[in-house]
Amino acid sequence: MALTDLPVFQAIKSKMQWHQVRQGVLAENVANADTPGYAAREVEEFSFSDHIGRTQFGLSTVTTESGHISGMISANSRVGVDEKDMFEVTPNGNNVVLEEQMMKVTENQMDFQAATTLYSRGLGLIKTALSKNA
Repeated sequence: MALTDLPVFQAIKSKMQWHQVRQGVLAENVANADTPGYAAREVEEFSFSDHIGRTQFGLSTVTTESGHISGMISANSRVGVDEKDMFEVTPNGNNVVLEEQMMKVTENQMDFQAATTLYSRGLGLIKTALSKNA
């Protein structure tokens, strides 16, 4: 069993994948800030308790039909993305507020960096504990 197959590392990898998906959704919101009728979208909130104890392959998709193929959620997936009702709507029907989206992008980036730091330091601690020179 590889070190990265431990449940805590799988949960952190799932969190990083969630941040990748959210970054794509936020980028679409910013790109469509001037598109008439465009509604801002957001990814459902991530919960570690939903991802602890899943298969060793990370986030698995649910097959609801016999023809569906199971697999991992990738950064290109749009699972859990929905339109948000916003207070501010322009006359052309667009509800994207650039300042708000940029704050979300920054928050997402900081959270992703925290997750990657946790992942790499966790691996470092385990490698140090397993090394002969410890």
